[in-house]
Amino acid sequence: MAVKKHSLASATVRSHEGGADCACEAKGHARKAVGVDPEIKEANRKRLRRIEGQVRGLQKMVEQDRYCADIITQVASVQEALRGVARNLMRNHLHHCAAKALRSGKREDSEAMYDELLEMIYAHLR
Repeated sequence: MAVKKHSLASATVRSHEGGADCACEAKGHARKAVGVDPEIKEANRKRLRRIEGQVRGLQKMVEQDRYCADIITQVASVQEALRGVARNLMRNHLHHCAAKALRSGKREDSEAMYDELLEMIYAHLR
């Protein structure tokens, strides 16, 4: 069985020909989550629409030369909202993709998932 390597940021994710080794399906270089809870997906979509509105508000604040401290406060609010979306996505990824890869009993798949998770944590804890 041939092994493909897919790059996600600087992490390497391996999948075998014919199917992915996690709950995420690989098609070419694009991967698609298949275990997403519909309620979490809708909550993320709503949150992202609110964030989009907040960013438009930030643009207006900058255009209107609003007080820097007020803009910075709003930037922090947007950042926290984005972190909330990321937490939901991480929870789903751990519950589905990571759990399946780690339980697979395949050392290569487990190691690839550990690497991916560590890279995600390191990249987002800055």
